[in-house]
Formats: sequence, C-alpha cells, structure tokens
Amino acid sequence: MPIFGRDGFDVVVARAHADTEGIMIMRVHAIETGLVRVKRTQIEGRGHGWRRRLAPMVDREWAGWLPTYAWAIEHPEGVILVDTGASTKLKRLPRWHPFFRLAVQFDIEPEQEVGPRLRALGIAPKDVKQVVLTHMHIDHDAGLEHFSGSRILVSPGEIQQASGIAGRIRGYLPQRWPRWFDPAPLDLLPEPYGPFARSRRLTARGDVIAVATPGHTRDHLSVIVEDGDTAVFLAGDASYTDRTMLDGRIDGVSASEEAAAATLGSIRRFVESRPTVYLPTHDPAAADRLARHVVAGRQDHG
Repeated sequence: MPIFGRDGFDVVVARAHADTEGIMIMRVHAIETGLVRVKRTQIEGRGHGWRRRLAPMVDREWAGWLPTYAWAIEHPEGVILVDTGASTKLKRLPRWHPFFRLAVQFDIEPEQEVGPRLRALGIAPKDVKQVVLTHMHIDHDAGLEHFSGSRILVSPGEIQQASGIAGRIRGYLPQRWPRWFDPAPLDLLPEPYGPFARSRRLTARGDVIAVATPGHTRDHLSVIVEDGDTAVFLAGDASYTDRTMLDGRIDGVSASEEAAAATLGSIRRFVESRPTVYLPTHDPAAADRLARHVVAGRQDHG
C-alpha cells in the first residue's frame, strides 16, 4: 500500500513493494523553491499568435503568487532530481528584457533554494545522481549550481534554443549557467510510451520515464514515475494547473499553439488510461495532490 505524509515543508509519497531483490522503497518529494508571480494571461492564454504571446507583457492583471517546485525521486538506483527550481539570483533580472521587466516577479530566500531544501530531507546534493531538466527556463535551471557532481540531462534541442544571444532574447539566461555546466544530451527514442511518441527510460528498472511534451518550449519534456498501477506525472510547464490541462487551455507563452494543444491532448489520453497524479511546476495544489494521492480528474483518491 502507498504511504503518504509530510516532511517539513516538503511532501513525500512512498511506495514499498517486494520483488526478486527484496523490498524497494521509492519516494517523490515536492520541493518548493520560493514563489513566482506572472500575469493571468500567462497561465491561460488569450487570443492567438503574437497577440497571445504579447498579452502577458501588456496586461495589468497579475495572478496570485505561485510555487516553483523541483521534484526529488529517491530511487534504489540513486536520487533523480527533476528541475532545480528558482534561486535568489532571480530577484535581479536583466531589465533590458521586456518580459523580465513587465511580466514576472520572484520571491525566494537562500534557505528556500533546492540545495538547502534537499539537505533538510537528509539528501546531500552529492547524493543526486541525475538532474533532469524539463526545459531551461530560468525558474527550472537556476539551482544548477548546487549539483556540480551530478549528471545533468537536457534535451539537446533545448540547449540549442537556450544558448547564446538568441537564447537570451528568447528569455533564457545562459550567461548564468555554472562554468562547469556540461550537460549530457537526453535524446528521446522513437519508442512510444502510452500516447507519447518518444520516450526514454531513466532507470534500469524502467520505472522512471522521460517523454516528449513539446509546446511550452519546442523540446520540453516531462518525467513519469510508475508507482504500481498509478503514475506520478512531473509535468514541468506543460500546463500551469491540472485544470487547464484537463480543459485543453494553452498558456500564454507556449512557443507553438499546435504543439501545446497536441501535448495537452496526449496528457489527457494518458490520465484517462491510468490513475495519474499530475504535478505541474507552478500548480498551487500540486504538493497536496501528491501527499493525498489525488489523481487527475478526481477530487479525491486514496
């Protein structure tokens, strides 16, 4: 049976089951790394084309403060971290970029960064064997500096989009990557996983899977943890909430409306095919859903 509970500020879900090697314990931690505030038209897009993408910068209506989660998977093969969250550096953003000046605000203290949060759970950054980035927007890669000894996995297309002057214009901050940053390419294979056309197993057991979820960025990916018959879906920014995913509502900053709509359709088919705890990075209800094992499309589950 699954075991659920809270550990300080971090939520834990654990499952134990017997196999040929004995007892396996796997835990997924929701690690809140400060808060972010964006416009309502970023969470749910308005209009189409450039009108949709400009709305978050010109509209005046802010949404409430949202969490920024990283996800730590304690696995028998080693700790896997999905995204690294925000850092205090994000309080000082380049003012020349209109999005940073007009459309986003961060609130984070040093003790809220992913490194201290992990240590509070008894996980040292050196214990993290793999760091998987869903994409390289600044609130997903800002905590990289804590993981110089870990293997960093990133979609090669995402690295290309994020690099150089063009990357800065797109809203990435490659100049802030650690000097030692040399990610390994996470090439997804043409192996379908449910409705997802490309995937890659990240563990020898095959129970942690990266899948292609393009839209928010061209090479965005998500990570799925198999927990018996249930899946824990670490969605990155494939959507901002479970409700916008279920309703098929595209955000205001996705690079491609067509790709984002197709990805949301694939996710909906996936959650219809098996019980799925769906966890976007900025969903205020995500940690509680993880703690209580609430699956997508249901108000309660346990």
